[in-house]
This record gives sequence, C-alpha cells and structure tokens, in this order.
Amino acid sequence: MSKFEYPRLSRTDIITILKESQIVEVKENDLKNPNPDFVSDLYTRLLIYRHTLHEDEQGQVEFFALEQLENPDLHVGSVQVMNLYSRIKGVVASLDCPMQFNLKDLIRPDAVRTEFFISTILNFCLHKDAKMNILRPIVEELADLDEQRNDWEAKISQLIAEIAGYNEAREKELPLVQEVDTKVKELQQTIAGLNSHQMLLKASYNKLKDKTKEME
Repeated sequence: MSKFEYPRLSRTDIITILKESQIVEVKENDLKNPNPDFVSDLYTRLLIYRHTLHEDEQGQVEFFALEQLENPDLHVGSVQVMNLYSRIKGVVASLDCPMQFNLKDLIRPDAVRTEFFISTILNFCLHKDAKMNILRPIVEELADLDEQRNDWEAKISQLIAEIAGYNEAREKELPLVQEVDTKVKELQQTIAGLNSHQMLLKASYNKLKDKTKEME
C-alpha cells in the first residue's frame, strides 16, 4: 500500500489486528455495543501503540490539568475525558479522516462510528508498519555503510599518522644521512686519488724495470 486510504475493516479484522498487534484483546460484543469505558481504554491503547501517547505521560498531563482547577477532585473524570478527546481528535484530523471525531464519540459511543475511527487508526498503523518494513533494510544498509565509512576514515587517519611519523623520523635522520653522504664522497675522492697515485707508481716501476734491463 503506497498511499494511505480508509478501507473499512470488518469487525473480525479489527479484533484480529488488535490481538496480533498486541494492542488489546476485545470481543465482538464490545464493538457491537461499545460503552464509554471500553472506547476510552481502546483509544488510549491505540494512542500508546501509535506512540502518540506514552503510558507514563498520561498521568502527568492529567495531574497538571487538575492543578489548574479549584476543586480538582470534582473534575478528575472530566479532565481525563477531555485530554483523551483532544488527543484522538488531533490524530483523526491529522489523518485527513472524512468523518470528524467529536466528544459524543467518547461519552455516548456509536458502534458504526467507533468501528470507523478504529478502522482509520488501525489502517494508518498498518500502512506505517508496511512502510517501515520497506525502509528498515535500507536504513540498516545505510547504518552498515556508515559504519564501514567510519572504519575507513579511522584507517586513513592511522595511515596519515604513520606517514607523518615516518616523515618526522626522516627529517631527524636527514643530517646523519647528509654527513654519511659527505664522508662517502670524500672516501670516493680519496680512492680516486690513490688509484691515480697507484697508476703513477706502476708507470714509474715499469720505467725503472725497463732501464734495468737496458743496463744489463
């Protein structure tokens, strides 16, 4: 399902989806003859499942609202109903639902309207879950690629550090290398001079040898 729509779920489908999604287990008669307590609990569980409401958040919101009243004990039920009504109305409106949610849907619920709103919210949850199932492998692959990129960046940083170390060592050893090069060149010049002197000695020796033979 690429586009969210509002197919009407059957009563059986609603019961099955609520159970399989581990939202709540309901009976057919609960939907056929809804009462305020039932729909309030069901809508609350749907909000929690949809992550629109956190379990620990609900009490905090109600406590804050009651603090603003002169006689909070007299308004506990009203505050709970109005908070839930505001939440559900906002969710239904955000889904561009063709039917408007009103306060009567909480305090005097109608079976047809209740099933329609439950179908709307469940269909959106299914639609969202389907999209998440499609996106999850992509997100996981991106996470793997990001991890690989971080590994390569770490290796590159390590290599850069090693190269810098080699360059630093080379710079420290450069004077010694230059000194050795100078001595090698000096020795090469000495060897060349000795070779020349040896050749001169050899030539003189040959001349003397030749003169010796002539004198004999």
